[in-house]
Amino acid sequence: MRIGLLGTGPWAAMAHAPALGAHPGVDFAGVWGRRPSAAKELADRFGTRAYDDVDALFAEVDAVAVALPPAVQADLAARAARAGRHLLLDKPLATTVEQGRAVVDAVRESGVASVVFFTTRFQTEPAAWIAEQAGARGWFTGRAQWLGALFGHDSGSPFADSPWRREKGALWDVGPHALSVLLPVLGDARVVTAAAPGPGDTVHLVLAHAGGASSTLTLSLSAPPAAAGAAVELRGESGVAVLPTSDEDAVTALAHAADALLTAVGTGRPHACDAAFGLRVTEILAEAEALLEGRTG
Repeated sequence: MRIGLLGTGPWAAMAHAPALGAHPGVDFAGVWGRRPSAAKELADRFGTRAYDDVDALFAEVDAVAVALPPAVQADLAARAARAGRHLLLDKPLATTVEQGRAVVDAVRESGVASVVFFTTRFQTEPAAWIAEQAGARGWFTGRAQWLGALFGHDSGSPFADSPWRREKGALWDVGPHALSVLLPVLGDARVVTAAAPGPGDTVHLVLAHAGGASSTLTLSLSAPPAAAGAAVELRGESGVAVLPTSDEDAVTALAHAADALLTAVGTGRPHACDAAFGLRVTEILAEAEALLEGRTG
């Protein structure tokens, strides 16, 4: 599969380009970015071609991987799908339901395959744990904490000054990770029953799930460094289950996501983390955002 990369920022350089460049089933065919000089620099580093015109890249590849802010991603993903190109997307799919639905509509109309990269879903041990818990019955409640120390501290992270993260906060940056674990196990969120702000960009959500269980989510990019980390705990008839950690880095997980895209293309069967799932995550987060704005407006 000939695949082009859209984006030249830290995430593209740290994860996407290395994963695509090393994948045996992928021909890393080119890079496009909003800054042509950055596209050339990244392309040169990985021995591929830089494109000044995104439509020219679309014309010469089978698929695109996207490492761009969600609003930019959504518009370009819809264009790529309409051009018949398969999609390897990042989370969140979009930050508005309208944009997310436009991507899903383009994917369905064109019949292309799509995979959204929720990191935990493509790490071997966590993915196996999620599948195991999804097959169990009688879950009563779930608890997810996704706490980062990106803001309010001298983190040194290249993502600390990301404009879209500064604007949208933990709800949209780490909220998709938490939902990607809870939804396949507990069922779709029938309703966001509560949403409350905490320190910094911290938010607390309560969900009621289609399977009958409820869950709580604590999301933050403003946690003290000593308190940062992610944890998911489930309680029910089977007892207590805790999401295992993984030693696999983002490059390895992205390679698994590329495998998933290749499989979806080859079989014609949608992956569980396709654009439609990405849209559902966007819908839930948009509902939570509306509740939060109602509390603070």
